[in-house]
Amino acid sequence: MTDDKAKDYKIVLIIGFFIGIMSLMPLWNIGVKFSPIIAVLIVLGCSAFAVACIFVLKFVARYAPIFNKFGKFAATGTLNTVLDLSVLNVLMLIGGVASGWKYAVFKAFSFIVTTTNSYMWNKFWTFKSRVPVSAKEYTRFAAFTFVGMFVNVSVASVIVNAIGAPSGVSENAWANVGAIAAVAVSFLCNFLSYNNIVFRKK
Repeated sequence: MTDDKAKDYKIVLIIGFFIGIMSLMPLWNIGVKFSPIIAVLIVLGCSAFAVACIFVLKFVARYAPIFNKFGKFAATGTLNTVLDLSVLNVLMLIGGVASGWKYAVFKAFSFIVTTTNSYMWNKFWTFKSRVPVSAKEYTRFAAFTFVGMFVNVSVASVIVNAIGAPSGVSENAWANVGAIAAVAVSFLCNFLSYNNIVFRKK
């Protein structure tokens, strides 16, 4: 195993660990009950699953190299998704609301936090940009991130506020459904724009 591959597996293991830790907040907030042992198993399971996924994607990348980069993007994207949900659920818990205009504000804030995290991971690990951070690059990133934020927040808000939670589904659970759906819509667009425009190698 090369040094780069070994480093990638270590990083993905760490990412999987934090995904497991942060996933506990949204699960708890929507009413999922679990014991400390189950919590530990969730964290360990996420860590192992992350490593297994990157292993499969690296194997596929032998035949289609783009999957090596896409695998890293998927790992950071999952981390960002769980970070987004974790921050959102903390804000909903503190604010005591899971819908309305406050939800849109909470969602926008959680997206900004996630975007900052995303920039660092994608620049230095996923796309391995060796160009020093510059106003030009950051402006490009911010522009595409703003578009992604608009799409992300709009999709989540439409699902939560316009469609509303179905009968039998709690507002907290539906708020998380809206957030996850928003991520799914913007995921591919972000990868293409970051890869081909923002962090494109000269």
